[in-house]
Amino acid sequence: MVKILKKKEIIFISAILILALALWGGMSFVNKGRHGSIKITVDGQEYGTYSLSKDQIIKINDTNVCEIKDGKAYMLSADCPDHLCMKQKSIDEKGGTIVCLPNKVVIEGNKNSDSGDTNQPSIDAVT
Repeated sequence: MVKILKKKEIIFISAILILALALWGGMSFVNKGRHGSIKITVDGQEYGTYSLSKDQIIKINDTNVCEIKDGKAYMLSADCPDHLCMKQKSIDEKGGTIVCLPNKVVIEGNKNSDSGDTNQPSIDAVT
């Protein structure tokens, strides 16, 4: 048996679909263009903080080169023997970390720091 939907049911289902699409589109619009930033430290000392919204190449001392392109940061080159830092996943607005142990370089992603609220406490799953 095939049940034919009544006019009120079709209107209700259509309204739910339109509302869902509007919410999805609104969230995409709000998050568009929001990029976080990265903080680079060398031997525990802050080297600099850079926005992921601007494409640039960052020379870290004479040992490493980090590139920010299309909202993602990755290690472009390094003079360390194993080059593991160059094989690590790039950092984007969701965060992440790249570590070069021989050169003591750490690149940490800060989530959506362009949103203006940088004093958000981080959640510690241990406590």
